[in-house]
This record gives sequence, C-alpha cells and structure tokens, in this order.
Amino acid sequence: MTSTLTATNLTKIIGDKTIVDDVSFELQRGEIFGFLGPNGAGKTTTIRMLVGLIKPTSGNVTICGFDQRHQFEDAMRCVGCIVENPDLYRFMTGRENLEHFARMLRVGSNEIERVADLVSLAHRLEQRVGTYSLGMRQRLGIAQALLGDPKLLILDEPANGLDPAGIREIRELLRRLASEREMSIFISSHLLAEIELTCDRVAIIHKGRILREGTVRELISSRREMELRVDDVARAAAIATDRNLTYRTDTDRIWIAIEEPDTPPVITALVDAGINVFHAQRRTQSLEEMFLEATGGETVD
Repeated sequence: MTSTLTATNLTKIIGDKTIVDDVSFELQRGEIFGFLGPNGAGKTTTIRMLVGLIKPTSGNVTICGFDQRHQFEDAMRCVGCIVENPDLYRFMTGRENLEHFARMLRVGSNEIERVADLVSLAHRLEQRVGTYSLGMRQRLGIAQALLGDPKLLILDEPANGLDPAGIREIRELLRRLASEREMSIFISSHLLAEIELTCDRVAIIHKGRILREGTVRELISSRREMELRVDDVARAAAIATDRNLTYRTDTDRIWIAIEEPDTPPVITALVDAGINVFHAQRRTQSLEEMFLEATGGETVD
C-alpha cells in the first residue's frame, strides 16, 4: 500500500510541559484513521502540527512523499482539512462560500460543482448558509476541504453536534470518499461508537503518547471472554483460578478470558462442582471499553 501521511517521532514541548511525546503513525491510501484521546491528550496539537499551524519541537511529517518542513507548499496541496469548526460565512450562500475558498486556492469554478455533488449539496448551493442545518454546514465544510481534490482529508470532530441521521450521512460520505476516490481520511473524534463503524484503524493517545494502535477489529478483539451467569460466583472464581484462567466477576456473573471452543470443559467443571450455569455467551470488548481500559477510565473530550 502507498503511504499518504507519515508522522515520525512528533514531539511538542511548550515551556516545561510535553504536550505531544514521540508520536508516530502512518496513514495509507484509501484508509480512514481514527485518532482518539481524552481531553488534553494532545489530539488537536498533533493535528495542528500535521497541517503546519504549529511547528513540532522535534519529529517529521511527510505528506504524499513531501517533507512538510522543507516542501511545505507541495505537502499542503495534498491536504484538505477542518480544524475544529468549519470556517463558513453564514450571510453568504453555499455557492458564494465555495467560490471564496476556490479563489483562495486558485481552482476553477467546475470544482464547486464537483465537491457540491460529492457532499450532496448541489440543490442547496443558492441558499444562505444561515438557513442550513448543522449537518448541512458540516457537509459544506467538508466540500470546502475537498476543493483542489486533496489526497488527504484531516477532520477534527466532523460529526460533532449532529443528530443520528446527520452522523450517518457524514459516515457514509467519508466511507464513499475512501472507497471510491481512494482518499486517506484522518479523523479526530470523541464518538467512539461512530469511530468503530467508520474507521479502518485507530490510535489512542493519552497524555501525549500513543497507547494503542491497530485495526478496529484487532483492538476490540484483543480481549475475548465468555460470560457465564451462575448461582455461586465465588466457587466459580475458585475453579477459574485452579485452571489458571483470567477472570472478573459481578454479583451473579463471571467473565472468563477464554475462547468459545475451550468453554465446554470449564462449564463441565462448574456443573461437576455443583454450580448451576444458567447462561453462557461469547463477549467481545467494545472499542469504548477498550478505550476506557487503556486510558484508566478517562473519557474523551
């Protein structure tokens, strides 16, 4: 696969505080990459370094093969981005907003029709942005970021504040851009369930350092458990201990870290010990549970 974005040992120190600490990751062509972290973890600082708004203390960013530090203009031509909220003029129409940014980027008017079609806003371009719903404004912001046909799209909270229908629209748009146009998309988001549905790979940043990185499937499958509802949790835990199995318990349940095919002998041992097993099911850790475990229970911003 072809790398669109490579961040290598990115570090940002302000005063005596390390905001981002030796962060490295890579984004492939046609891939959607989720960047997750609690409030103050370093997400926005990392994004600002990626798009050249601030300089890293150390480390490098390469975009489409261009060294951002030494080939800045070439690198930025490959990037469309929304950092925080889309910068839109509400008193202007959707078309006028896109024309304004098209002039800044020196791209032709045909680009406006192309990006409006991509985000399904062609029929609303003549209306003032002040009349748009939040979801429409987000889509217009993405259209603005798509002017110039970038290879890399960087979005900070693209679904922030949207209702479920608007979130689904953004998700479907991003998946379409990745699959049909082979665009690489970097998303910073606090919507864990949405990241799980949208992204191919995820990195979790905490206190400036990346704790975990991998495909969504790898991360949420890292812990497979069997959930058993029993009438004697203490004795069930003792049997799990005897078999050197990792487990956790609740009032009437025990979760044992074991694959489903290996479960029958354990259930047999429980029943032979006189423990009633009322229910058994396989359980895979969700992205949210994995995130909370990795960050020590801190929530995202």
